[in-house]
Amino acid sequence: MNLPNKITMLRVIMIPFFAFFMLTDVVGNSKYIAVAIFIIASLTDTLDGFIARKYNLVSNFGKFMDPLADKLLVSTALICFVSVPDNPMPVWGVIVIISREFIISGFRLVAANEGIVLAASWWGKIKTTVQMVMSVLLIVNFDGEVIDIIENIFIYAAIALTVISLVDYLIKNWKVLDDGKM
Repeated sequence: MNLPNKITMLRVIMIPFFAFFMLTDVVGNSKYIAVAIFIIASLTDTLDGFIARKYNLVSNFGKFMDPLADKLLVSTALICFVSVPDNPMPVWGVIVIISREFIISGFRLVAANEGIVLAASWWGKIKTTVQMVMSVLLIVNFDGEVIDIIENIFIYAAIALTVISLVDYLIKNWKVLDDGKM
């Protein structure tokens, strides 16, 4: 397993630790530990991609696992937000975002079954970045009118980009479902 793939797997390993600190307060203000873990995990996404491209270590495993690790991280955060009191993330938004991830994962599985690896698009990368920034804001969840407005802007931008990236992905890869050929 090459270095970028190890970094991707590190991100996956960090997810349960993030969820633990997000949902408990074992050390008092555990949300700050949760946000630190989330930020580090999010940064590994940039790092593994940079290393993979710079040193020509792009692999089919990385193309498949990297976006899956992002989906797991963001989905975990979204599910945690639903259980946190006073968190502004609407449940319907969580459903939209997670549903998109299942649809895209299904497409990738069908493609993989035909030996085709579907890499993430730029819309998907922008969506993931906005979702991660939104998540950081919602984990910390500072009080204040301006902060509330910023959080809501990121929430609705993340939801909109989720839908846009889904439509883009479906249009570009629809032929995968049509007998599995591109």
